[in-house]
Amino acid sequence: MSSSAKGAASRAQQRSPSSGSEFRAFLTRLHFYIGLFVGPFIFIAALSGTLYVLTPQLENYLYRDYLTGSPTGESQSLKHQIHAARAYLGGDRAVFAVRPATFQGGTTRVMFADPQLGESETRAVFVDPVTLDVKGDLVVYGTTGILPLRLFIDLFHRNLHLGDLGRNYSELAASWLWIAALGGIVIWFWQRGMARARSAGDGVSRLKRVHTLLALWIALGLFFLSATGLTWSRYAGDNIDALRSALNWVTPSVSLKLDAAPQMPGMDMAHMDHSAHMDHVMPGMAPAPVDGLPDPATLMDAVLATARKAGIESPLVEIRPSKSADKAWMVREYDRSTPTQVDTIAIDPRSMTVTSRADFDTFTIIPKLIRWGIDIHMGIKFGLINQIVVGAIGAALCASILYGYALWWKRRPAPGAPARTLAQSFLYLGWTARAGVLLVAIALGFALPLMGITLLVFVAVDAVRWWLDKSRRASRRVATAAAE
Repeated sequence: MSSSAKGAASRAQQRSPSSGSEFRAFLTRLHFYIGLFVGPFIFIAALSGTLYVLTPQLENYLYRDYLTGSPTGESQSLKHQIHAARAYLGGDRAVFAVRPATFQGGTTRVMFADPQLGESETRAVFVDPVTLDVKGDLVVYGTTGILPLRLFIDLFHRNLHLGDLGRNYSELAASWLWIAALGGIVIWFWQRGMARARSAGDGVSRLKRVHTLLALWIALGLFFLSATGLTWSRYAGDNIDALRSALNWVTPSVSLKLDAAPQMPGMDMAHMDHSAHMDHVMPGMAPAPVDGLPDPATLMDAVLATARKAGIESPLVEIRPSKSADKAWMVREYDRSTPTQVDTIAIDPRSMTVTSRADFDTFTIIPKLIRWGIDIHMGIKFGLINQIVVGAIGAALCASILYGYALWWKRRPAPGAPARTLAQSFLYLGWTARAGVLLVAIALGFALPLMGITLLVFVAVDAVRWWLDKSRRASRRVATAAAE
């Protein structure tokens, strides 16, 4: 038998009886690459997410002067509170939304759109509903109405304050997190007996044990955070939305479109601002009708009363005026704790009738689970307990990543020493295993585009390492031959 045939036979004998170990080596190398290259993104997402869920109480304390009003006394109308907010800002500003005080001693948020602010950001003026004193104004964000402290943390968690470009980082972290967790569990299952065989005083063994145990304790939480985080992502989120639409798992919403029906008697919209509703209004505080719309302040109290009669019971309620004559007003609850109160209705301001509604109790199970999942992810579903659990998972994940890097540093090969690459590990697999890995990689690459792109980057880096290693070995062989 020729020497080349003997070498091929020898390599086949080395591979064939240990196909399981070769797949184990491939998965271990992939897990290492994820930790090395994606680990920093996961760490930043985990750290910022932990800070986000643990700071609501701190935020309420820092902005207590804005959030606290008169502890006693009768609240004045929303109309007068809006006028007070306008007087504070100056000019005839259009109201974007109003959030009435949620408890005695709280303040009302009168929210105005500002073109200088980011998406979903509004400028909120905090008004004491009893005295009409303005406590100040702050930028607030989104459905939860978070204030500047957590808005800063939230944007850092979401996009590193880099806009759409930065969103790729968080999607990358969410895309790989569940794969890293799953791979780590499989590797632990294969190697669970090996740690006991090593010396308890081995520093590498200790690092590996802590890294593994921390990840195992929070594994279910990592799967959950990854799945719910992907629903907010840009590219994978679009795929998730398409799947939900195809399966009819879309969350119901209200229609704000109004029919061109005649207005109710006495509801002359063009002259609404000059009716008796304008008592005690200072000159210049009420803007003239725009496109046939009255000043929202004159209708705000009536719309809220209609909503209350229609079953909008939560004190956490937001009222949004219509932006055109063919659109209804929207009133929605935003209490996403337990029990969840997120009902939404549309009200025709001409007749004060409900034209559309989306009640949470009527949602099918999938939209409800998605709603609850997102709220748990944000730490608001179950109050303080939710905050502590999600915060603990995030902190444990950060620690596990740091231990993983320390483990890599301890076990790193000496400079110039050969190390098996991911490509080598893949080629050592059997044909069936290779085909399976490729099919899974392609499917996940389409479903999670950023994961697919970074996997190609892994392969490219790996190919360069392999080529450099082969070049170094060839150079050493040439040098050795020349020396002989």
